[in-house]
Amino acid sequence: MDADRPIVVAGAGAIGCFVGGVLGAAGRRVALLVRPRVKTEIERFGLRLTDFDGSERKLDPGQLALSDDPSIFHRAGIVLVTVKSADTADVADQIAEHAPEDAVVVSLQNGVGNVAVLRQRLGGRRVLAGMVPFNVIAMGEGRFHRSTSGDIHVGEDAENTAAALSVPGLDIRPSRDIAGVQWGKLIINLNNALSALSDMPLAAQLANREWRKLFADQMVEGVAAMKAAGITPVSATPIPPKWMPTLLRLPDTIFNAILGRTMKIDPEARSSMWQDLKQGRRTEIDYLQGALISLAEQNRVDVPLMRRIVALIKDAESAGNGPPGLTPRQIRGVA
Repeated sequence: MDADRPIVVAGAGAIGCFVGGVLGAAGRRVALLVRPRVKTEIERFGLRLTDFDGSERKLDPGQLALSDDPSIFHRAGIVLVTVKSADTADVADQIAEHAPEDAVVVSLQNGVGNVAVLRQRLGGRRVLAGMVPFNVIAMGEGRFHRSTSGDIHVGEDAENTAAALSVPGLDIRPSRDIAGVQWGKLIINLNNALSALSDMPLAAQLANREWRKLFADQMVEGVAAMKAAGITPVSATPIPPKWMPTLLRLPDTIFNAILGRTMKIDPEARSSMWQDLKQGRRTEIDYLQGALISLAEQNRVDVPLMRRIVALIKDAESAGNGPPGLTPRQIRGVA
């Protein structure tokens, strides 16, 4: 990677500001393509990055290039795409117009279909898939808080882009089966909707066996849809996806002991879908549960729970009142 060319984060929301900020704090040249509101916030307060382990980094506004104009791509060596899935096509067109032909484009987005959209729109440019396992919460006044643990995975390539991006505090690992890793993350992301519907912090929700059973039942539907399509999900944790439903159904004491060894979740952790409902934004439900429902339809697999959860999220989006605070019984439709 040419150190004179910046890493440009395309669509710097919570994940993008955190990842770009850690890279900037490590001395990398970083530019953020941000919404005007975020640009104003960072210019006023700087960028403050806090972590579940208690660590903190602070960047002055001058340590990062900030713009709401896509011409900021013009000298990019690497472009990190962090926009919502519904905005992938639009940002791809901006990259195609403004970024150098040899810029490496890395998708750090939820879901499994974004890389195909980027490649279609970007012709022969090099596009790599990635997977971000952790949550980041926008806390206001320039603060972005990483609330769960895990390392980013990026598709292995000859130039070893993953190693070029990896810095202290942000481990980025190459993966030979990044598609499998993305499907594995998608299975975990099925809980995003439950977190949003519950209006509970992740730690509190996962500490409750009834919520975990609901998550497990969703997961069983998703794994069945993948199996019928010949897809093998790869876990980014030591626990294989096929074992997760059994683990989730264990009594609280046993589950919490196992979870504590594999993942760190602080009390502030919330899912990105919860944040979307809270802010009145469109969620990514069509790219998470929706992707698995499409697989299920193609292969004649019944997924009634996921269909109900999609309907409940869309109801919450339409109502515009934020996370509805439902119970597991309400989500299941049990009187």
